[in-house]
Amino acid sequence: MIRRVGRIIKEEDQTVQVTMSARRTGPDRRVGWWSRLTVGGALIGLLAAGCTGAPTSAPPEGGTPEGGSSSQAPGGGGNGAPTEGGSAGEVPAGLETFYEQELAWQECEGGECATLSVPIDYEEPDGATIELALLRVAAAGDRQGSLVVNPGGPGVSGVDYAQQAGLVVSGEVQEQFDIVGFDPRGVARSAPIECFDDAQMDDYIGSDPSPDDAAEEAASEELVKEFVAACEANAGELLGHVSTVEVARDMDVLRAALDEDQLDYLGASYGTFIGATYAQLFPANVGRFVLDGAVDPTMSRLDRGLGQAAGFEQATREYVQSCVDSGDCPLGDDVDSGMAGLRAFLADLDANPIPLEGDAAGELTEGWGVYGVIVAMYDEGAWPILTTALRSAQEGDATMLMFLANIYVGRTADGIYESNKMQAITAVNCLDRAAEPDPDEDEVLRQFEEVAPTFGKYLAGEGACAYWPETAQTVLDDYSAEGAAPIVVIGTTRDPATPYAWAEALADTLSSGVLLTYDGDGHTAYGRSNDCIDDAVDAYLLEGTVPQDGLSC
Repeated sequence: MIRRVGRIIKEEDQTVQVTMSARRTGPDRRVGWWSRLTVGGALIGLLAAGCTGAPTSAPPEGGTPEGGSSSQAPGGGGNGAPTEGGSAGEVPAGLETFYEQELAWQECEGGECATLSVPIDYEEPDGATIELALLRVAAAGDRQGSLVVNPGGPGVSGVDYAQQAGLVVSGEVQEQFDIVGFDPRGVARSAPIECFDDAQMDDYIGSDPSPDDAAEEAASEELVKEFVAACEANAGELLGHVSTVEVARDMDVLRAALDEDQLDYLGASYGTFIGATYAQLFPANVGRFVLDGAVDPTMSRLDRGLGQAAGFEQATREYVQSCVDSGDCPLGDDVDSGMAGLRAFLADLDANPIPLEGDAAGELTEGWGVYGVIVAMYDEGAWPILTTALRSAQEGDATMLMFLANIYVGRTADGIYESNKMQAITAVNCLDRAAEPDPDEDEVLRQFEEVAPTFGKYLAGEGACAYWPETAQTVLDDYSAEGAAPIVVIGTTRDPATPYAWAEALADTLSSGVLLTYDGDGHTAYGRSNDCIDDAVDAYLLEGTVPQDGLSC
């Protein structure tokens, strides 16, 4: 049974986090994308990619951390512990040419740009290379080092993320750190993997995500096979070399090119997977690491999918409760009837897509509708927008719900995809998991629908990975990162995309993990939650003050 959507919206997608969890300097640094929506539905200042009209209340405020640890972690590009058989900043044998390269920074939009040369295959460093796109926003004051940032995905541009440095980190952090982003291999400006053209992607994403009979399953399977064949034909050698292990190795080359002995890093969502992988490979080179919206890298593919399905179901129930509490909810009069109403709405889209004017898709299908709902789960500030969109769609106007779907996939109304993130995510995910026994598809579907009656059927399949022609060269089986400096892991209790249990597990797995908890809704916490979280993170990045393990905000 092939369920493509599961392979696209599953995993740690930070695709909307950058947009929906934007940060600004000033009295209130927490601002969601809802504040950039006009009445007419135009989005002003939308970041190029990212997760999260007006909010019904101000974001919750928390106090400053109480009883926080006074221990200091060395930082500013200078902390960590020895790696296995090596020391901080050591150059791996055979990679000297890459580690010793100098970056030629040039002024560009939003900062300074450069490229970093890395081998396609680290086992063949004398073979073909690719250029990774970089962007740096220089520290505004007394510089203490470089802070590399990654928004997740997989498939989201780190260049676009760093370009919005004032929204990514606090003004205090930007004052003292160069904010550096890079497009991971296969993403955006770094040898992007592009399989389908825009029109084909519309057909792919908008197609039936929940086949109901053998004929529909066969059509879905054929479309998936066409996508995989296009990836294989267009991506060449790189198709087998976009794993997270290779991205982490690229990041160590970047550290050296930035002239830092240790790496200071802020990773969100899938970016936490990159960070945990880096820490395991290069524990001596770990500086001040903050992993927000954490992924548990030790989970099986099935358990990870089930966890995320349950997370989206929980977030949606919280949304429906909010909708009911606001009065006149278009879905129902209580949570259970509202969830049933949402399922009925999506099911009806399968049989009766809603015609669209002003969008190249032509109609809102069940596939597009799922994305329109899912995107709003990343930030509770978007819930009123979703309610309006659903009410309008029930009345035959799907413009706003399609608008929300377009935010998720990074698409304009005229059918232009502004990045390759919806294709790169598949390429990375299919390489990042060790081979597992073929599942009993009926049993898997039963498990998914049990934990997530609304979204289970959309998330329960292998999709393109069932046919992927490449396997990863290296899959890690240990993420303890023995000897690494303290690594701050942040979990949000009702995070739909990266459930809180994953943050607990990652903090326990890392030998130096420190768990920081935000009790709230939405995806990730730093910059979109409260002062307690923000102050703890800033104190660590700026001063090396390690938060109290287990601090809850």
